[in-house]
Amino acid sequence: MDILSARTRLLVVAPHPDDETLATGILIQRVLAAGGSVHVLLLTDGDNNPWPQRRAERQLWIGRQARARWASRRRTEFMAALGELGLSRADMTAMAWPDQGLTRLIAVDAAARVEALDAVVGRVRPTLVAMPALDDRHPDHGAAHVLMRLVLERQTPAPVVWLYRVHGGARRSCPSVACVADASTWARKRAALARHASQLVLSRRRMERLAARTERFEALPTEPLPTELPWAPRWPQRTCLRLTAAAAGGGAAWRWVHAPLHRQPGQGCRLAAEALPAGEGVLFVKLELTLPSPWIFDHWGWRELRR
Repeated sequence: MDILSARTRLLVVAPHPDDETLATGILIQRVLAAGGSVHVLLLTDGDNNPWPQRRAERQLWIGRQARARWASRRRTEFMAALGELGLSRADMTAMAWPDQGLTRLIAVDAAARVEALDAVVGRVRPTLVAMPALDDRHPDHGAAHVLMRLVLERQTPAPVVWLYRVHGGARRSCPSVACVADASTWARKRAALARHASQLVLSRRRMERLAARTERFEALPTEPLPTELPWAPRWPQRTCLRLTAAAAGGGAAWRWVHAPLHRQPGQGCRLAAEALPAGEGVLFVKLELTLPSPWIFDHWGWRELRR
């Protein structure tokens, strides 16, 4: 892992408190041991997490004040976990954006969010960014990838990007980097996980299993991008779907039945060029259900297209 040295400036993008530990707890320690620096960018405080909160606080109704209280608890746990990994308050930036709401932010306010993240990247000047893969099935993880890609396209020179998956996704056949750790490094990662006590209330075994996996990172894909949408939903399903698009100039969202699509017989659908968010570079699109559901993970998720 020659990229890790005293000159390494690692930026870890964590959609929620605990992602920094689960996905990069070993990597953080490896960079610090090499003499490099680490900064953790926390996008949400994980406040929309009602079932562990109901169990921990023994109350059924979770209102606004209760969510704020849970957010404060999770931020405190996050800071304690950073301490176990060798970091301090000065080594983090918290955006306090809505948990399970990052896709919506992209649709309505992408340009402002990209500007806010660009300011963080400009201050940290990372040489290496560890962030979620586009196809991580948690909606906030995929959205975090989109936002960061729109930011990193502005950077010259661009940092190296390593992608991690916490909640599944299709691992590609491209080479990946594994973070090897000794017993003491694993012990510190487990100690950091223990600091996220709120997340162990209902999911201790799952969290410990996720933390015990070898930390493995992939590079950004380099294969040619398609220009057509990869989905062709049928009635009546299409009446319950929302299509979101994001590019450098902002974001937009439509019900599928009202989306500005160009359909050609025997070929796929394309978004009308005049309806696309402004700006050069990559275009990201997402398909999701609009119906309420207890299942929070993505089924279709995000895709990257060529304009």
